[in-house]
Amino acid sequence: EPIQKSKAFLFRRLLKWEERRKFQVEIVTSVHRRREKGPRANICPQLPPALFFSSTSSINLLLLLFFQDHITLEMSGHAQCFNNPPILNPSYSAGEVEELAGFQTYVTGSPDSNLAILLIHDAFGYEAPNLRKLADKVASSGFFVVVPDLLYGDPADLGNPQFDPQAWLATHPSDKGCEDAKKVIAELRSRGFSAIGAAGFCWGGMVLVKLASGTELLAGVILHPGPITVDEINAVRIPTAILGAENDHIFPADQLEQLGHVLATKSGQFESYVKIFPGVSHGWTMKYKEDDDSAVKVAEEAHLDMLNWFLKYVRK
Repeated sequence: EPIQKSKAFLFRRLLKWEERRKFQVEIVTSVHRRREKGPRANICPQLPPALFFSSTSSINLLLLLFFQDHITLEMSGHAQCFNNPPILNPSYSAGEVEELAGFQTYVTGSPDSNLAILLIHDAFGYEAPNLRKLADKVASSGFFVVVPDLLYGDPADLGNPQFDPQAWLATHPSDKGCEDAKKVIAELRSRGFSAIGAAGFCWGGMVLVKLASGTELLAGVILHPGPITVDEINAVRIPTAILGAENDHIFPADQLEQLGHVLATKSGQFESYVKIFPGVSHGWTMKYKEDDDSAVKVAEEAHLDMLNWFLKYVRK
């Protein structure tokens, strides 16, 4: 109990230094770097130096051990993208995996429908069970749903101590994701799907906003996106809904609302809206736990909003 009280006290002090949310500690590689750089290395460079009593290197390691289960992973402005990774399950499905436009793709729903939905995954790829479950749900409303592996079998792997988030992001730019997604859309059209919509989650949201500047899609939904720009929103040409979280360090709610104002200036061209979900964090639509009823409920609310958008605009 005394240890737990000390831990809580120190953690509260840490919260004061970082204003409760701006921890930028490289948890995945910190211990490894300490071994490489020596005892005087500062393993938490973004935190105030005074906190680490730099004259006593053992304090650094002690603090890391104290806070490793509390500290938010933040790399290149993509703080919460890499938090709470799902347990990937390639065998989970009501559908099946097939090759589509050269990509391994989870497909579900009737191929006889002429309505198709493309779901663009987050950093953890197309094998996330909650993503496939959502695909099945959308398919039950009459859509043929595809979830291609746009990461070429290289999802973010936080279990790998050599995983470098910055290098991973550089390897998987959203521009390339957009090019690849267009190949999937073209393949769907060649198979007779005349009405196509898409949704993107986090990394996929950055891909989708680029797709929305073209005419390949009838409608799009962006859910808790990674960084997107006003210029990208200005270029949007299709009905677009943006679903965001109140507690999002990557794309705060007030910034999303600003994007909503930009979209509203195009109201004479197409419909759009931005909805901020209170009390939730980045990734809530994908990273919920089945045994958390409140988290499931708010995730399902967003899923229903997405589905209703498709039912309204992706039609024969």
